[in-house]
Amino acid sequence: MTRASRDGGDEGTPPDPEAKARETCLRLLSASPRTRAQLADALRRRNIPDEVAERVLGRFTDVGLIDDEAFAQAWVQSRHTGRGLAKRALAAELRRRGVADDTVNDAVESLDPAQEEHTARALVTRKLPATRGADPAKRMRRLVGMLARKGYPPGLAYRVVKEALAEEGADLEAVPDPADPFD
Repeated sequence: MTRASRDGGDEGTPPDPEAKARETCLRLLSASPRTRAQLADALRRRNIPDEVAERVLGRFTDVGLIDDEAFAQAWVQSRHTGRGLAKRALAAELRRRGVADDTVNDAVESLDPAQEEHTARALVTRKLPATRGADPAKRMRRLVGMLARKGYPPGLAYRVVKEALAEEGADLEAVPDPADPFD
């Protein structure tokens, strides 16, 4: 009797789908935190049956290896601090990763508005020197655009940039007021 036949299979038999699902999830989670939806997609791509995937994902959730709430909170703090992203951009990123809307809302609401404004000011301060030499209206467009791409509300972006340009002594007569109120 060969070892393969004692173990119940040989190289020609498919591996146990549950073992394959566990191994896949553990490998992905060891590389970086993942959401339940990201892991479910990975298992689907590896042709793991849905009922097996749900069982494995449920077990991983029960033991705390998958925690979308903790993932969302950590994501918000990390991406806000590291990339300067605002609530709107953070919410979009979390939704793309399959985090539930309630969890997304709770996570982004944990971001303090004063902290968000402070980060917007820091981004503008860092980018301001690169715009010197351009006319104030062009500087305003570039800086407000940069903040908009990071998800900041238009009213906040416009106010922060206008204040930064005023502190620098730029002539704000050439800078048009926004056409409509943003806040």
